[in-house]
Amino acid sequence: MRENFAFVLSQNMAFPDCMKPTELAAEKKGIKRKNWRNRIRFLLKTNSSKSVLHLITTRPYRPTADDVQQWAQSLDKLLSHKYGKAAFCIFLKSEFCEENIEFWSACEDFRILTSKKEMASKANIIYEEFIKNEAPKEINLDFHTKNDIAKSLQEPTTACFLTAQRKVYSLMENNSYPRFISSDLYKELSAAARGERKHIKS
Repeated sequence: MRENFAFVLSQNMAFPDCMKPTELAAEKKGIKRKNWRNRIRFLLKTNSSKSVLHLITTRPYRPTADDVQQWAQSLDKLLSHKYGKAAFCIFLKSEFCEENIEFWSACEDFRILTSKKEMASKANIIYEEFIKNEAPKEINLDFHTKNDIAKSLQEPTTACFLTAQRKVYSLMENNSYPRFISSDLYKELSAAARGERKHIKS
């Protein structure tokens, strides 16, 4: 097993769902991103990430080989599986774009709310955290979508974030998801599910 998996960025490769223009400029100035394994090891320093990876890669809690194979069929199948979603979250953290899955998940929770009071409160929290300019976890959305959401906050409905959620889902589906399926993380999870001795080490 390769111990030093180098994560190399081509100068012509853009990751619109993960990197802002300022970050791309920094890349061109020669600032190298940490390799994949170092990022995963860094994430393992937190108890939550370590416990998630432990559950995914050890018996009897890890997913079956069939489960992991299904993750490669579509992003929808990946996100509908508890450990598939957890693994994808870890991968997105390693690419510094976990705000996308966090926003998507927040929208899923928001859509099942029935109380108008709860909807108003949750809508404002989502807006403050992900939508407004300079939000702590600002996602990549165009001005018109942001503006429509801001207007809808006066009387939020379960559909007020739907357009933004679809755009973020599309970004993940077309960018992060294919990279996840090609990543060493997915390959190691797949090997672990098949019972092979190939595990992520902290």
